[in-house]
Amino acid sequence: MKDDSVKKFLELIKKSRRGKLKIYIGMSAGVGKTYRMLQESHALLRNGIDVCIGYVETHKRAETEALVAGLPIIPRKNIFYRGKEIDEMDLQGILNRHPEIVVVDELAHTNAEGSKNFKRWQDVFDLLEAGISVISAVNIQHLESINEEIEQITGINVTERIPDKILEIADEIVNIDLTADELVTRLKEGKIYDKSKIERALENFFQADKILQLRELALKEVVHQVERKIQTEIPKSIKLRPERFLACISSNAETAGVVIRKTARLASYYRSSWVVLYVQSDAESFDKIKLDKQRHLINHFKLATELGAEVIKIKSNQVTQSIINMATEKEITTICIGKPHLNIFQVIMRTAIFNQLLRNLASQEIDLVILS
Repeated sequence: MKDDSVKKFLELIKKSRRGKLKIYIGMSAGVGKTYRMLQESHALLRNGIDVCIGYVETHKRAETEALVAGLPIIPRKNIFYRGKEIDEMDLQGILNRHPEIVVVDELAHTNAEGSKNFKRWQDVFDLLEAGISVISAVNIQHLESINEEIEQITGINVTERIPDKILEIADEIVNIDLTADELVTRLKEGKIYDKSKIERALENFFQADKILQLRELALKEVVHQVERKIQTEIPKSIKLRPERFLACISSNAETAGVVIRKTARLASYYRSSWVVLYVQSDAESFDKIKLDKQRHLINHFKLATELGAEVIKIKSNQVTQSIINMATEKEITTICIGKPHLNIFQVIMRTAIFNQLLRNLASQEIDLVILS
C-alpha cells in the first residue's frame, strides 16, 4: 500500500515537471503557422523567457525567414544516409541545452534513419518528459483519425501522420484560420510556393471547395479538443454546463403537444440535446385512463422521437423525485412543463408536487420553464 502511495505521489511530481505543449493547427500549408510561432518566440524572448528554435522550416518564404533573425537557434545535426547528407533536428542537443521553451516545426515529419525516434512527434514527447515546453505546428491533413476523409477531399494519400493522442495531451491548440480567397491570394502572390509551382497548386490542392472542407475539419477539430478539455479537466462545480432540456409530459393531450414542440424549438435554438420524460403514476396507468388519451400519449412519444428527443418512460408514484433524479442523471439545465390548469398562485399554495419541485430545482440551479 505504501509503495502504491509513493508511486502515485512520484507520478504527480513528474506530471507537474512535464513541459507544456502548444500546437498551431491549420487547414493547409501557407496559412501562417510558422510565422505565428516565430512571432510568439520574439514576444517570449522580449519577456525574458529562455526560448530557442529547435527546428523551423521557412520554405524560403521571405516574411518567415525575416522573423528567424534574432532568435537563438540550436543547430541541426547532419545524418549521412545512403550517401546523402540530411539535416535533422538535434534532439540530444536540445535536451543538453535545456531551454525553457523550444520551437519544433513540422510535427508530422518522419525522421531520417539513424535518428533516436522514427517520428518527430516522438521527439516532442521526449522533450516534454524532460521538462521542456514545446511550441509546434501541423496541418489538419496529417491527423491519423481523419486520414480517409482527407484522401476523399484532396485525392492525396497523406503518409506522414500524427496520432490523435498528441492533440489530446496538448495544453493549448490554436487554429490559424484564413478564408479560401485569402489563401489563394497568398499563393498567387508567391508567399507559399515558388512561382513555378503556383499553377499546379491551383489546379490541384488549392481549389475553393477543397480548402473549405479542410477549413471545416480544422475548425471542428479545435472545437472538439476544447470541449474534451472542458469535460475532463474543469470541475463540474465551476464549468459552464451545456444547455440540456427536459420536457415533462403527462397524459394530458393538449399540454403534452405544446411542451414537446416548444422544448424542441428551445433545444434547436441552443443546438442542444433534450429528453422527454413521462412519469406514469398509478393514477395514469393504462387501465385507468381512456383509450383516446393512450393514443395521444403514444403519438406524442412518436412526435418527440421525430423531433430528435430521447423519450424516457418511468413507472413511479414519486413524480417529483423521478423528475429530479432524471435531471441529475442527464445533467439537465432547464426543465420544461406545461401550464397548470389552476392559476400559478393556487398551484404554489396547494400543490405539494410543485412546491417540492421548486425547492429541489432552486438547490440544484436548474431553470424551470412553464410553457403556455
